[in-house]
Amino acid sequence: MDFELTAEQRMLKELCRDFARREIAPYADEWFDAEYFPVEVFRKLADLKLMGLLIPEEYGGTDAGTVAMVAALEELGKVDQSIATTLQAHLTIGSLPFLHFGTEEQKQKWLVPLARGERLGAFGLTEPQAGSDAANIQTTARLEGDYWVIHGTKCFISNAGTPLSYGLVALTTTGKGEDGKKRYSAFIIPKGTPGYTIGKPYKKIGWHMVDTREQVFDNVRVPRDHLLGQEGTGLRAFLQTLECGRISVATLGLSLAEACLEMALQYASVRKTFGKPLTSHQAIQFKLADMATQTEMARLMVYRAAWLRDQGRPYAKEAAMAKLAASEIAVRAAEEAVQIHGGYGYTREYPVSRFYLDSKILTIGEGTSEVQRMVIARQLGC
Repeated sequence: MDFELTAEQRMLKELCRDFARREIAPYADEWFDAEYFPVEVFRKLADLKLMGLLIPEEYGGTDAGTVAMVAALEELGKVDQSIATTLQAHLTIGSLPFLHFGTEEQKQKWLVPLARGERLGAFGLTEPQAGSDAANIQTTARLEGDYWVIHGTKCFISNAGTPLSYGLVALTTTGKGEDGKKRYSAFIIPKGTPGYTIGKPYKKIGWHMVDTREQVFDNVRVPRDHLLGQEGTGLRAFLQTLECGRISVATLGLSLAEACLEMALQYASVRKTFGKPLTSHQAIQFKLADMATQTEMARLMVYRAAWLRDQGRPYAKEAAMAKLAASEIAVRAAEEAVQIHGGYGYTREYPVSRFYLDSKILTIGEGTSEVQRMVIARQLGC
């Protein structure tokens, strides 16, 4: 198996590295402190044709592939996790449902602007009583004449409240089947629809530039053609899309671990204790060696899952493994990087503190570590 990037993928990786260093790095700490969503960054990413990496050219994308997406997100995430997070959600759960389950008319109307970066994609699953337990969602949709009437609340939804957002795709229940089980369906709900209220941004520990809000639907009426996919198949469709989302979140973990390793190594090389650099002390050497080894483990798992998807081969187990491993490795890497920085690592003067605050959510968002273990166990036949 060859994990060497193609010339095009290397060019994309270098493009994102240069962009991140030039357009994000100088401002990331300032934006983080201000909890500012840098809409101008995403307009520039659109100009670079980075908002439709998984979408075919006929719908406004570049169809660069999953490995290319990982390479791009890796470079952005090493500089700032919030921007990489916003982009990965847009590329996967925000856009792929339209590609995989939308009608041709829906693709032209909704997917093309997403792929071009004219709009930002969002998907609404989580509710106050349903996150890991996705089947327990309470938001309902009922058909009245030519309209679906939607009622309920979504929480922790990212990308739906920015100046670039069109609204979101929301998962609902649409009654029960003959077997008595809930039927699930997904609906396109545009901003400005009467009864649709977007809450204020959450005050989060990390991911300060990620626009995350509550979404309230008070008898929202959308036309019949806003049903995405077939009625009753929404949950299965979302879970299928989420498999690719796990690869992108795993990439966030990989990039965070890489950033923490680089910052820890740089600091340890110049900081002196007992008359010599920290890198001369075996205790620090062991920490750095473990961080480097675990980061390489994450890299191989993430790129292998991405490669499998690009080859059209089954990848659900590998995606869950990559997400589980990379997210937990990222948390440990952030902890060790702060430890190596000592007291300075606990101040906002050093960027390592920002990555430390961003790390924990990676073991929670888009499927907790516990859920990943359940997925893996099922794939093993348990």
